[in-house]
Amino acid sequence: MPITITMPALSPTMTEGRIARWFKAEGEEVIAGDVLAEIETDKATMEIEAIDDGILGKILIPGETDGVAVNTPIALILEEGEDVSSMDGFTANAPVVAVAGTAAESSPAPTASAPVAADPAPVATPVPTSGQRIIASPLARRIAADSGLDLALVKGSGPRGRIVKADVLGAQGTAKSAPAIPAAPATPVVIPPTSVEPTEIPLTNMRKTIAKRLVAAKQDIPHIYLTIECELDALLALRKQVNERRPDTKVSVNDFIVKASALALKQVPAVNASWTDTAVIQYNTVDISIAVAIEGGLITPIVRNADLKGLAAISAEVKELAGRAKESKLMPEEYQGGGFSISNLGMFGIKEFSAIINPPQSAILAVGAGEQRPVVKNGALSIATVMSCTMSCDHRVVDGALGAQWLAAFKGYIEDPLGMLL
Repeated sequence: MPITITMPALSPTMTEGRIARWFKAEGEEVIAGDVLAEIETDKATMEIEAIDDGILGKILIPGETDGVAVNTPIALILEEGEDVSSMDGFTANAPVVAVAGTAAESSPAPTASAPVAADPAPVATPVPTSGQRIIASPLARRIAADSGLDLALVKGSGPRGRIVKADVLGAQGTAKSAPAIPAAPATPVVIPPTSVEPTEIPLTNMRKTIAKRLVAAKQDIPHIYLTIECELDALLALRKQVNERRPDTKVSVNDFIVKASALALKQVPAVNASWTDTAVIQYNTVDISIAVAIEGGLITPIVRNADLKGLAAISAEVKELAGRAKESKLMPEEYQGGGFSISNLGMFGIKEFSAIINPPQSAILAVGAGEQRPVVKNGALSIATVMSCTMSCDHRVVDGALGAQWLAAFKGYIEDPLGMLL
């Protein structure tokens, strides 16, 4: 029986991908480990490898195909001695026999620093209901089917609005006490008439995923915002000295911000945490996600154990990660996880802004531009370089007092930067 190659799940959040191109043609010999195709996910471009020897008998889904659901059969490999007639009747909807490996799976996956939600990740099974996809765990689907409950009427509490067992059981109790009320239809988008036809830009997988995660974050996470102002003059003077002593390594203000954030998390560890329905998960490593703008969206590569690294090491790592991020060459473990995020728009002249929390994290720091402002020191007016930083907190984990405590620690390191070098 032919070996079925399926669309792999290259990350916990991936539900579909794009087959960019095939490296092998039908009828071509395949050896285990050969790269078969290039897959584009919402965050990166990766390759899938053959896990057995044979002949690439049939490509079920051609290259340049968007929206291919995870676990969908995409090709068939004939084993030694198998005839092409054994592929008769196979389509993209055929039962799965085996799954192809990815280039990332050829080496052991690193241990994740952030715990995974208790409910197991589901196999992506798109279910069209009024044009929308319902994401639910297999157990939730089975309970709903046994009770005759329409999952379209259930609000999911899991990641990305995923419906879990508790949601179905809760909906069953509500259904018994009150008649189901159908959801109101979505308000249609009305495009005003213009003399020149507008340009329609198709949504990429990355942009779709960003949109879903941002909507879920704002709907599900109770944000609270805290802003503090930090004087930068001492930091700028120290940065100049560091860069003069080490001309081969140019440390940026952002590198100091990453280090100060990491040390503040070490000092106030309760902020380095995530909310779950049963417990607050506090991380034992300090892993900082850095927001990097790339073509078509945003990605957050992670500086792991940032509290243990020097400024030069952080600077080199951030540059290397950002460079590969812009080339879509990051591995999933390099941008998934992390306990705290930093978004810096100061280089664009933005004075102050508020960022949306990156779930399952509980806080993100929005960094504005450093600019000269009038300040009062010892009763006299003077000029200082001041930077506004706004911390967005998940109020379920980080309340106002705790967030203020973290910001005070952060401000202390920024305004007395020698403390970061000792």
